Amino acid sequence: MTTRPRRRTAALTALVGASHPVPSLAVTAFATVVAAATGRSLAGCLLVAGAVGSGQLSIGWSNDLIDRGRDSAAARRDKPLARGAVPPAVVTTACALAVAACVPLSLASGTTAGLVHLVAVAGGWAYNLGLKRTVLSALPYALSFGLLVAFLTLGLPGDPWPRPWAVAAGALLGVGAHFLNVVPDVEDDLAAGVRGLPHRLGARRSAVTGAALLLAATVLVVLGPGGAVPAVAWAGLAAAAATAGGAALLGTRRDAGKGPFLLAVATAAIAVTLLVARGSDLT
Repeated sequence: MTTRPRRRTAALTALVGASHPVPSLAVTAFATVVAAATGRSLAGCLLVAGAVGSGQLSIGWSNDLIDRGRDSAAARRDKPLARGAVPPAVVTTACALAVAACVPLSLASGTTAGLVHLVAVAGGWAYNLGLKRTVLSALPYALSFGLLVAFLTLGLPGDPWPRPWAVAAGALLGVGAHFLNVVPDVEDDLAAGVRGLPHRLGARRSAVTGAALLLAATVLVVLGPGGAVPAVAWAGLAAAAATAGGAALLGTRRDAGKGPFLLAVATAAIAVTLLVARGSDLT
């Protein structure tokens, strides 16, 4: 009697796993918190969460669908589709539903805001469809994360565009996240024929590069708005410099392990926290 519910639970778990849940949730949470910091209403924040969440799910599921053959050939046990834990038809249906939900949820924030977000989502799909295997792999991240910041402000009354420093900071955060996201899977990706920019640099250099880009984003967040810089922002910048510097130093060592990656993640967390604190200065 309990076999069928267990199978359904296992299939649902596998479906969630194929969506790249950690980065999908992280991007959705980041967008929702920044939206709240810009002054969006509760309803507006929920719309942002729905639009960004559905878009990220579609990107995650399409990634595993497109790479299913390569992942199977490489015996990727961390990929639910590759190990047969969930049928491709189920993931395809879920991906299509996510796309169908993303369109109206995005446009609910306004026509301009919605179209900007849909272009950002299209950037993620372009990465999956081929750019991930080229030296231009960072380009979709720069485009999509920069436009994500624009989506958050364009949904405000008056449809204001974000200030240039905010778009640049978002782009740097996205590219830095790209380098960091690749680090744990570099060897598996190379075996599957994926040779994006981080893969060409290698895991250690990518961790260091990612940390440096995130530090640059932090500098923009602290200094970009102009005027007097709050003491807490200076403290955050100092902390980001310390974690990014630690990642760079550890990245030169062969026995560094996950140290550079973890320190770079800490740098990203500081940058995002400071961006949230600067929410009212984005426009």
